[in-house]
Formats: sequence, structure tokens, C-alpha cells
Amino acid sequence: MAYNFSNLKTKLQETERWLSGELSSVRTGRATPMVLDSVKVESYGSEMSIPQVASVTSEDPRTLRITPWDNTLIKAIEKAIVVSNLGLSVSVDDKGLRVAFPALTAESRTQFVKIAKAKVEDAKVAARMERNKTNDDLQSQKKEGSMSEDEVAKAKAELEKIIKEATDKFTELGDKKETEILG
Repeated sequence: MAYNFSNLKTKLQETERWLSGELSSVRTGRATPMVLDSVKVESYGSEMSIPQVASVTSEDPRTLRITPWDNTLIKAIEKAIVVSNLGLSVSVDDKGLRVAFPALTAESRTQFVKIAKAKVEDAKVAARMERNKTNDDLQSQKKEGSMSEDEVAKAKAELEKIIKEATDKFTELGDKKETEILG
């Protein structure tokens, strides 16, 4: 009987989606609306991300325009961005808010690269944990007698191949983000 890796593959795809989202929130030299996805605004008694309460568009490579759907949230959005410590400057005008992305210094670029690398490492740790769970499952199936030693050996080889592909993809995403930050 061949081992079913669909659960593992699903978990690895979820981890990859998580990593992509996390890396998109790490600042680069240009203004991207995704940076604000993690900023939470106090709105009607609950915490909501900025894209849930306003439209966010790029005005130019270093500026975002935030147009709240409810103008009473302008101050709350401004406060949330300032408190988020993303190093962004916010100004309020008659249309909403303008968020300016200052040019990255060499020091801030290095800091953002470290953050991106830490997120990639977190994804790799998650993949290794999934590998360990699958290995444990393979061993228990071998003990139960539902898989032979040869089948377990083949499954472990396939498992290593799947994990390597996933971690290579995580590294590729991290390298791409590092190039964006440094470029």
C-alpha cells in the first residue's frame, strides 16, 4: 500500500501561502498596499485590517492613498499606522489619508532582510515538524503491520523529496523578497 501524502501536501501549501502573505507585509523600497494588511484598526468595537475598512491604492511608487468607506475612521486608521512601527509617515487630507514610504537606509534594508529570513526559517521549521509527524505515522503503520519495511523506505524517500521541494520553494520566495528589499 502506498502512503497518502495529500494531508502533508495540503499543510505545506498552507505554509507556503502563509509565508507569501508574511513576506508581502515586509516593507521594500516601494509602496505596496499589502504592507498595510497586518495593520489593525479599531472599528465599530472590533479589530479590522485596513483593507476591510477602506480602499488602498498606489498613488506613485512611494505613496499609498487610503480612502475609508466611513470618514469617521480616518483618525483611527492614522493612529493604527503610526502605532504599527512600519516607519511610514501619514498625512490626512480631504480625500482620506496619504501614506508615504520613506527611502530605505542601508540599516533598515538589512533589518527588513533579517525579518524576511526569519519568516522563511519559520516556514522551514513548520515543514520539518510536518515531516516528523509523517515519519511518526509511517513508523506506527510499520509497527501495526499495514506497511512493509520496503514500503516505509519508499515512503520516506518520497517524504524527503516533498519536504525538499517545499523548503526550496520557501528559500526561493525569501531570496526573491531579499532582492526586492536590496534592489
